[in-house]
Amino acid sequence: QVQLVESGGGLVQAGGSLRLSCAASGSVFNIKDMAWYRQAPGKERELVASITSGGFTNYADSVKGRFTISRDKAKNTLYLQMNSLKPEDTAMYYCAAPSWAQRGQGTQVTVSS
Repeated sequence: QVQLVESGGGLVQAGGSLRLSCAASGSVFNIKDMAWYRQAPGKERELVASITSGGFTNYADSVKGRFTISRDKAKNTLYLQMNSLKPEDTAMYYCAAPSWAQRGQGTQVTVSS
């Protein structure tokens, strides 16, 4: 079982950047695929990005070219670098290991126009 704690959310203007972090406990982090999801009020949950234990990445079309998922195995930490943020990126962001059922508590990202 992996325990996940997200941080790095906040309020940012459109066009700005944020980097989300997800600290993972447990030695299995290094062999698990990981993912970032987001959910906004009244909207469906979206798989934003995923990364395999070998470093292969995948992105939702809505964030391709703007977001980058990465992981630091030495620090047991997952990251989501978010650039060129848009108001429609406003949501609660969750890291997961890698399914929705294995998520952290989330961190709020709010992008003002």
